[in-house]
Amino acid sequence: MKHDHFVVQSPSAPAKQLLLLFHGVGDNPVSMGQIGSWFAPLFPDALIVSVGGVEPCGPNGRQWFSVQGVTEENRQQRIDAIMPTFIDIVRHWQKESGVSPLATALIGFSQGTIMSLESTKAAPGLASRIIAFNGRFATLPISASTATTVHLIHGGDDRVIDLAHAVAAQEALIEAGGDVTLDIVDDLGHAIDDRSIQFALDHLRYTVPKHYFDEALSGGKPQDDDIIELL
Repeated sequence: MKHDHFVVQSPSAPAKQLLLLFHGVGDNPVSMGQIGSWFAPLFPDALIVSVGGVEPCGPNGRQWFSVQGVTEENRQQRIDAIMPTFIDIVRHWQKESGVSPLATALIGFSQGTIMSLESTKAAPGLASRIIAFNGRFATLPISASTATTVHLIHGGDDRVIDLAHAVAAQEALIEAGGDVTLDIVDDLGHAIDDRSIQFALDHLRYTVPKHYFDEALSGGKPQDDDIIELL
């Protein structure tokens, strides 16, 4: 499948995890790939790919949908129009790597986070983890699955996408029965810093998905594919 991308890490052996990164408006996959380089040493068996938006934006940037004239009323429509392509790209890399959704993480910033979060509504279970830096839902979900663990990480002083959107997302996912955490990075604007990265790394390594607890309470046990989930 042809699309703009940058491979941050490709293990010599078959990949055991898949980490896909999605940048913000006007950025590019090479730049976002620098964020991916923080994950590579801790996940040496992961295929890590930074994916570019489908539309050009500015001299060297990309975007998933235009923000010109975007409103609360038309944002969802713009996302819905491009979402099938987003989902196809995720599934392309899952097929390319041989990694299932159970060991796939979507890592987004700003518009990349919007697309990642919205994918949980359009294709539940597309990935087992979402690291959502400084983003939001277009419209809050009314249903959710514990198949995907959502980690919201947001700057306390974000003036582009207000922290209130992350708080509302957490509340909506909890209300809908989803699996979600929220970390607020004090005095940080619309950006990713070393504190944000540390929150993300800690969640991928140490946070146990809620569905494991659900399975334990029901008397079930993880399947073979679950063993390679990002823990």
